[in-house]
Amino acid sequence: MSLSRCAWAGDDPLYQKYHDKEWGVPLHSDKKLFEFLILEGMQAGLSWITILKKRQAFREAFDGFDFNKVAKYQDRKIEQLLDNPGIIRNKLKVNAAVTNAQAFIRIRKEFGTFNKYIWQFVDHQPLQNSWKNLQEMPAKTPLAETITRDLKKRGFSFVGPTIVYSHMQATGMVNDHTRDCFRHQEIRELSK
Repeated sequence: MSLSRCAWAGDDPLYQKYHDKEWGVPLHSDKKLFEFLILEGMQAGLSWITILKKRQAFREAFDGFDFNKVAKYQDRKIEQLLDNPGIIRNKLKVNAAVTNAQAFIRIRKEFGTFNKYIWQFVDHQPLQNSWKNLQEMPAKTPLAETITRDLKKRGFSFVGPTIVYSHMQATGMVNDHTRDCFRHQEIRELSK
């Protein structure tokens, strides 16, 4: 008997592993939150499986997603990244990763952690949705639009409402596993 998963997980083992182990699990580590912020920005206009397949290369290229190091990247390092075939070589996205690391650090100075800042938008409790299928699930929400405006005001780029909502889903700020998915109830239980 196979597990019932969200339809987007398909039959790719990498996608299924990500769905089963990571997607929707509430994250509170600034390093992991930064990683997903960078990866979601890199994904814009591409499929998530493309990013998952390049994830290890991204980790190596971006110093393990150490936001303190990424914030200090200069032209030479940016050129190295743009020459790296293992990652997405889009100049705007690579530059946004550096800019976003700098903005990320400013938020940490103001709030103590990025975690405190981002989770305040959901009152530090994951939102629990109960979608019947993928067609019901929105690509963005009014809350994602609010967070986007605040992030942009604080100097972030490549953080539109669709990217922000994807980030919320990935980091467990919202439980968007469909009702028929075995992870729906498991994630709900994690949030209690």
